[in-house]
Parts: sequence; structure tokens; C-alpha cells
Amino acid sequence: MEQFEKQIHQDLHQFLISMKEVDERLPKCPDVEEKWTNIAEAYLPDGIREFNNFPSASLGWVMYIGMAVAKFWDEEWAIYSNIDDLYAYMRDKRGYDAMDEYIREDVLLLKGVDYTVLEKLVGECASRVNNALRHQNIEPGTKEAFNAYVSCLHQLYLFGAAMQLNRMGYHMTQMYQHLNP
Repeated sequence: MEQFEKQIHQDLHQFLISMKEVDERLPKCPDVEEKWTNIAEAYLPDGIREFNNFPSASLGWVMYIGMAVAKFWDEEWAIYSNIDDLYAYMRDKRGYDAMDEYIREDVLLLKGVDYTVLEKLVGECASRVNNALRHQNIEPGTKEAFNAYVSCLHQLYLFGAAMQLNRMGYHMTQMYQHLNP
């Protein structure tokens, strides 16, 4: 499964670089990454339930969640870091089905073209990941299928956070130290 997650990572990374949504060097944000386990545990019942009929939503919503957590981190982390269940906090604003709209409108404050462009971009990322998952030929309902799904969610969450950090001006660049003898 580790190899599959690396494959998802590489595909999303190259795609998002080509769209100028992330840099070659991805940002590190341990606070956001540390929230992943709790978010995943809370999200899985809803995500799994929705996957068969709405795989793009089941996968894409996690990318939005990553973006929202990155935005929370940038603005009011002292408050948001203390919310026990950030996923439920976001979901319960408008319900699971409208969580994407809530995040785009109320968290990311997007309107018009920016709103639509992000919707299409997340949809494309979710579609790419779903396609890769389906090509694994894993038997549905197995432990392997579950682990593959969680690997997909993990990468989408991390790339959602990386995209948002990039959009907010956080860029990772190599620092060179010049030493004069």
C-alpha cells in the first residue's frame, strides 16, 4: 500500500505543479498534518458510505478539509487547534452534502470564477485518484480496499493543505548558505 500511496502522491504533485497550485518543494506544516488521524477517523464513516454512489465527493471533500485546516492554521490556530473534531465542526455547518460549498464560501471566502475554478480543480484531483484506485483491481470490502481508500484520502488531505498554504503565500525554497573562508 505504501507504493500505491507514493504513486498517488507523485501523480497529484506533478498535476498540481503543472496547474501552478503547488511548488516543487511542498510545505511542511506539522500542526495540520497532526490533525489528519482525528479527521480521518471522524470522516471515514461518511466517506465510505458515500464512496460507491459519489466517489468524487467522497475523495474530494477531504481535499477541501485539508484546505480549510490550513486556512484555520494560518488565521486562528489557537482557537481551531482546540476543537476536538474539526471534521464534525465543518460538516455540521451545512451537512455532508454541502460541506464543499461551506468551505469554499465561508472558510476560503471564494466567489465567482475562483469558486468555480477550485471546484473543477478538486473534482479533477478526486477523479485522478479514483481512477488510480480503480486500476488497482482491489476486491471491494477487503482490508486492502480500506487501506487503499485511506491512502487516497491521506494524500488528498495533504495536497489540499499544500494548495491552500501555497495560495496564502507559503512557498518552500531551497536556502543556500554561502560561507566566506
